[in-house]
Amino acid sequence: MIKMIPYHKFLLLLSITLLLLGCAKTKSLTDASASQPTLSHEETVISWQQKLNEEYLSEDAGLSPLSESQRKIFGEAGGHPFYPIDEAFKVVAKMDRNVDETGVGFETSTDRVAIYDVYAIAHFQLEGKDYAVKIYQSPTMRRIPGYRDHLFFPFNDLTNGATTYGGGRYVDLTIPEGNELVIDFNQAYSPYCAYSDKYSCPVPPRENFINAEVQAGVKLLDKIVK
Repeated sequence: MIKMIPYHKFLLLLSITLLLLGCAKTKSLTDASASQPTLSHEETVISWQQKLNEEYLSEDAGLSPLSESQRKIFGEAGGHPFYPIDEAFKVVAKMDRNVDETGVGFETSTDRVAIYDVYAIAHFQLEGKDYAVKIYQSPTMRRIPGYRDHLFFPFNDLTNGATTYGGGRYVDLTIPEGNELVIDFNQAYSPYCAYSDKYSCPVPPRENFINAEVQAGVKLLDKIVK
């Protein structure tokens, strides 16, 4: 059996191998949550938060974007600041897989162009507004056993630059069995570029702008200096 590792760790290892730096994160965290169906929503998110903080405090290469001095500050701060857990930001989206957008060139925080396929359009409602956002899949990861079910949802919202990272946030997902996709913004996290300028992070496309304050997930960690 192939052991799953966090998506961000995979990208970091891949970037070292290919001399490319990536920054989307954590497949194992969402998988760990899914493997414990008896947990309540709050318990699931708390478990995710704890694992996220543990990884960022890790001294193992490829697990944390933080330098040694940053990890010290991060630990003293008690880890990431999070919004209060709110189940209203856990939405069930209807997926439209009838899309044909492959090899999409993705703008990043550097000159690098990241390549993704659009896996589906996800339709959901949040705070009384209807949204249709693009859910992506990495063609590179899709070819690797154990990563074929990973999906990537980058988004912007009205908190960016104020209480969350200005470059947007990400949510990691897995391919569901049916056409319903659960998107839990309580597990939204900042790209590695929020912590270090040495990474090249995909920029959320304009189609994935959420015209609301998504007060869920990771908040801006202003004590960390790049």
